[in-house]
Amino acid sequence: MVVKLELYRVFCEVAKQKSLSKAASSLYMTQPAVSQSIAQLERELGLRLFTRTSKGVILTNEGKLLFEYANSAINLINKGEEKLEEWKNLTAGELKIGVGDTISRYFLLPYLEKFHKLYSNIKLKIMNKTTLELCALVKSGEIDIAICNLPIEEPALEIIKIMDIHDIFVCGNVYKEKLSAALSLKELSNLPLILLEPKSNSRRYVEKFFLSKGISIKPEIELGSHDLLLEFARINLGVSCVIREFSQEYLKKKELFEIKLNENIPERSIGICFLKSVSLSPTSERFVQILGKS
Repeated sequence: MVVKLELYRVFCEVAKQKSLSKAASSLYMTQPAVSQSIAQLERELGLRLFTRTSKGVILTNEGKLLFEYANSAINLINKGEEKLEEWKNLTAGELKIGVGDTISRYFLLPYLEKFHKLYSNIKLKIMNKTTLELCALVKSGEIDIAICNLPIEEPALEIIKIMDIHDIFVCGNVYKEKLSAALSLKELSNLPLILLEPKSNSRRYVEKFFLSKGISIKPEIELGSHDLLLEFARINLGVSCVIREFSQEYLKKKELFEIKLNENIPERSIGICFLKSVSLSPTSERFVQILGKS
């Protein structure tokens, strides 16, 4: 098929130029080579495609019919190659990113802004889901990369750590006055806790840590977003488990206060996830490079 495709390229050029010599010049071929290509295609099709004239060559009726289809096909192939070149040079294309709401707001936005300024012709498609949902979307090929809360145990995924984060418990003014001394994990577990929903990777990480110490935590309130955790703690509905790095605005303004613990929750990370079995596109690779400089 590759050989025949080249024959069709020669055929279309001869048809447009109406001259073997002009086609040869355009294709950077010798005229005998062009003549041989046309003769070979005519033999394979069992039809005459050109009639020679004193001024050059003209298509036969059969040649005109073939040219209508072959020229369209060649043009589409050329257009496809142009699009691939644009894609390779990051002048066109689409980048599908999966990310959680919290990471999107408190971490990802400046990197999206930077990437868009550099490559404004690349369309960005952002999907907000939980870590478990994002992993499934990466594996199904519905998104190119995901930025997730770690740890993740997925053998099919390549994972690159990009930022360390710390889970802490915070409270408002009312609880601050009651909690002047450092608490044990057991004492903390007896407070009215406000946690993310059970399907959250962050919630599961914190629960797993407490269970490793023989402590089961049962929240009084479960919420779907980090922002709500901050707000509920601020109005003294309980103590919330939040990410320190994403709570700085509240902590600096002293709207919330970090509860001191005798034993801190081990730090974890957020990271980029993508399929091991599939090479990253140039667009995805460039975005990963930008994130890696964080």
